[in-house]
Amino acid sequence: MLSYVRTIQTIDAHTGGEPLRIMVSGMPPVPGNTILDKRAWLKANRDDLRQFLMNEPRGHADMYGAYLLPPTTPDADFGVIFIHNEGYSDMCGHGIIALGKVLVEMGYVERTVPTTRIGFDAPAGFIEAHVEWDGKRAGKVTFKNVPSFIYMRDLEVDTPSFGKIVGDIVFGGAFYYYVNAGQAKLMIAPEQVRSLIQLGAETKAAVKENVRIRHPLEPGLNQLYGTIIDGAPNRAGVDQSNVCIFADREVDRSPTGTGTSGRAAQLFLRGKLAIGQPLINGSIVGSSFEVRVTDSVKVGDLDAALTEVTGTAHIMGTNQWVLEDSDPFPTGFFLR
Repeated sequence: MLSYVRTIQTIDAHTGGEPLRIMVSGMPPVPGNTILDKRAWLKANRDDLRQFLMNEPRGHADMYGAYLLPPTTPDADFGVIFIHNEGYSDMCGHGIIALGKVLVEMGYVERTVPTTRIGFDAPAGFIEAHVEWDGKRAGKVTFKNVPSFIYMRDLEVDTPSFGKIVGDIVFGGAFYYYVNAGQAKLMIAPEQVRSLIQLGAETKAAVKENVRIRHPLEPGLNQLYGTIIDGAPNRAGVDQSNVCIFADREVDRSPTGTGTSGRAAQLFLRGKLAIGQPLINGSIVGSSFEVRVTDSVKVGDLDAALTEVTGTAHIMGTNQWVLEDSDPFPTGFFLR
């Protein structure tokens, strides 16, 4: 007779090709007054859950996931913590889009026509999503992100493989180093993904070695998450293309929601994008998000922008994961 020491249920979806494995049952009680508190507790005490769902043989090196938790603020419907191959994210735009699709499509929330509003408490702050609902199917999802801002302009770093690279550190829900692919003689194309990963890994390491990031308001967000590499449009109908290399050399297949917010803010604060002007951002696999700057604000002493990002997601399946007491890989393994 089989003996299971763990049973977890998930819903798997993707946004623009980027996976989201949503844990909907099997989570133990998580103490903490805020989502940042809860994330810290999970990291210190139950990281085995993240490894179980993200690592092989149940996941893979580029897997991504989310824990749904009770809300911690009055305006929220859910709390959410995002997970990946290395640890935990501060925010995730593709994750919010996938969650909006799943929660509305599968009836986890009270649905209203033509859109259903869902509030999320994320580590980076409160996120409001609006999901198209026609009474039968969930459509596009638009989320209002936390304020995005340029943290440091024109930062030059030295890389072993590509020489000197110049870019901006921008916060779009997480901190990224934004660089143009042309500096490394690269394009945003699947056949160049290994070189793009190398560029992302080397620039991230160089920035972390030279810059100590401090969020103006929340010390729990003081980390460089990855590198956003932008380039010319790789298909018709987009204004630019980009790829995000984050965590431990993980590649975002979507245009990256937080990265798209940060890019819009970067262009706006440099006078290259107007309030209300749409920007269509393409991904390395051909999907796209639309973003608009809706207002200018301040984050501490820094000029910032409010953004709204729109995208679509698709449900792939529901799964029940079990752990046998004899399984030699209870937390899986990370292999490239």
